[in-house]
Amino acid sequence: MSVLGTQNLELFVLSGILLNMTPGQDTLYIVGRSVAQGRRAGLLSVLGIAGGSMVHTAGAAFGLTAILSTSAQAFTIVKIAGAIYLAYLGAQMLFDRSRHEQVDREFTLDREFTHDSDWAVIRAGLLTNVLNPKVALFFLAFLPQFVGPAAESRMVTLLFLGGVFVFNGTVWCLILVWSASAVSRRLRMRGSTGVLLKRAAGALFVGLGVRLATSR
Repeated sequence: MSVLGTQNLELFVLSGILLNMTPGQDTLYIVGRSVAQGRRAGLLSVLGIAGGSMVHTAGAAFGLTAILSTSAQAFTIVKIAGAIYLAYLGAQMLFDRSRHEQVDREFTLDREFTHDSDWAVIRAGLLTNVLNPKVALFFLAFLPQFVGPAAESRMVTLLFLGGVFVFNGTVWCLILVWSASAVSRRLRMRGSTGVLLKRAAGALFVGLGVRLATSR
């Protein structure tokens, strides 16, 4: 099937689904947010990460990501910035001393577990994705393989492929949010478990930051 200058589109979709289902930084981030802060925060995190993925798609389409693949210094700067930001988010959760609200057994699905604004959660998801240079290089290496030699506009084809990849990934992430928040809701009915969940998510984010900083 050739759509908008693509080649092997069926293989691309299948590969993309399998790659999205493979646990990575974005997956762990979304699960951590959903468990620690509920379904709404998880959904907003998915929105932010999807936005970040589209930024990487645009970078691959317009050639900006090539800078990261040729400049070790640029790659290191972006990597360290992303690691510091993840560690910062984790530290906020670990050392938050604010009073955690107790959740009633009859709370609604939209009840928030923290006082973070919607934009703060979206921005965090966006930045953790954008500041991960490995994601940028993945888009640069993966998408062009499915651009057909007869494509009229390579840029349009890359943007289309990126959109398909992000859409499939978003669907999978929504499933993760639903599952993780459902488990979190059950645990939160046990009283102070919410505090432990938030601390665990904070430790997870710090660990992700360390892993990103030490990755090659």
